[in-house]
Amino acid sequence: MSRDTVLAWVESPLQLVGAAEWAAAHSRVVPVAGRFTVQMSETADELIARGARFGATEPYLGIPWKLLSQHHHWLVGDGFSGQFRLAVSVLRPRSITFLDDGANTLAFARALRGVGPYARPGVEEGRVTTLLAPFALERTLRRARTGAVELFTAFDVPAQDRLADLGVGVRTHRFDWTRATAPDQPQLGPRVVMGSARPVDGRMPVADYLDWVSAVSAAMPVTYLPHRREPEVQLEAVRGIPNVSVSPARLPAELVLAGATRPLEIFTLPSSTATTLPLVLEGTGSVIRSQPGRERKGVVS
Repeated sequence: MSRDTVLAWVESPLQLVGAAEWAAAHSRVVPVAGRFTVQMSETADELIARGARFGATEPYLGIPWKLLSQHHHWLVGDGFSGQFRLAVSVLRPRSITFLDDGANTLAFARALRGVGPYARPGVEEGRVTTLLAPFALERTLRRARTGAVELFTAFDVPAQDRLADLGVGVRTHRFDWTRATAPDQPQLGPRVVMGSARPVDGRMPVADYLDWVSAVSAAMPVTYLPHRREPEVQLEAVRGIPNVSVSPARLPAELVLAGATRPLEIFTLPSSTATTLPLVLEGTGSVIRSQPGRERKGVVS
């Protein structure tokens, strides 16, 4: 196997979508090492059905050492992960491209610039993961000095001139491939609620969360798109709320909504979808209400 080939090492559906966008933007066939987590196999199947330029797609648990050693350009989904820190400290990739990992992308960019900690915000790390941080950061910045590190992102990354001084390139995308290959949107209805894992993560009481869904659906029916990490007990509670229809779709919202051709009113708690959905829905006239009482207008007109 050529050591100049690219490998996508991803662990979430959004990262997998980013790999498909990168492959399309570069007209490259990319094999995928996808971590065996919720919604990953369904997302991979959907992307391949839409024509994603994926090569062999292999699920894995842990670090795919053999695959990483055979490919010297890594498309990495999570630059903060302990597994990446260990792998990049042991192996020597020639090039690294970091895909979007939600809003963590911005925190990672700050870490590369040295103005933020090399750690996922709000997560208590283990001792070994913390010890590996300076080694992983040093190895990444060493690669950057040769022009071999890039962020491939849908986010508006600040201080790109400072990143450029370090040798870190930033290439943006607007989900062009996702939109171009999307089938007609299923009949979700004009009002959509984005499910959230905030109660699972301890950032919001379940009762408050259900009150929010109830308030949104009180006036008119809504379609509820579940978050991939929502437990069944939370979904059952949502199903019991009047005017709420829980969608059977088990795909990232970006894939589900990319085929929209008419205006949607989308309700979401603060999350990375406030950045990704305006891009996916551009031109539809949709409105995204990022939290109760606050809306973003004009971003998808």
